[in-house]
Amino acid sequence: MIPAAWADLPFFTRHWPALSARIAADTRVILPPEPQRFAALEACPPDQVKVVILGQDPYPTPGHAHGLAFSVEPDVRPLPRSLSNIYKEMQADLGAIPPDGDLRFWARQGVLLLNTCLTVPAGEANAHAKFGWKHLTTDVLQRLSDAPRAFLLWGKPAQSFDPHITGPDHLILKTAHPSPLSASRGFFGSRPFSKVNDWLKARGEAPINWTEPT
Repeated sequence: MIPAAWADLPFFTRHWPALSARIAADTRVILPPEPQRFAALEACPPDQVKVVILGQDPYPTPGHAHGLAFSVEPDVRPLPRSLSNIYKEMQADLGAIPPDGDLRFWARQGVLLLNTCLTVPAGEANAHAKFGWKHLTTDVLQRLSDAPRAFLLWGKPAQSFDPHITGPDHLILKTAHPSPLSASRGFFGSRPFSKVNDWLKARGEAPINWTEPT
């Protein structure tokens, strides 16, 4: 279950045993299903990560969360409201959006879709926010500080991890979370997708195809 490419993070020896026991003791329905909880890390080994999008916690609606921040299975309709707002901003920024809510094609290009908390009880957003997942987020960001990368920190929980991104030459974009409660406070109009691609191209790297699954 622990992603092999990340298994040497201190989190997995220092914090995961107690955290996993605490999750197992929670009698509520926990999302996403256990096999998908580290799906974001499994999809993006450290050496393949070009962009990090850091969110908050998984969708609390059963059938939505599948382990990658903001992503849903392709048959989910209507889209979760945060993802709908992401697509509104993408339409304004790039003039196109993907055909559904499955963002795994971003991950295949090196976009790590990570939440600061990787579990949530159904219907109870943020209920696991203080379980200790912050230690994993910290370790991941410190690992990924070893080379220039783009970091999109969406919302205050994500922005609180900014101090753990060290080293020169990163692109760090901090905006409001795309949720309906906050998107109008700085997420809309932030143009993150074109900014990331402009930064990648300036470095001689291939831009991210944000809109067309391949």
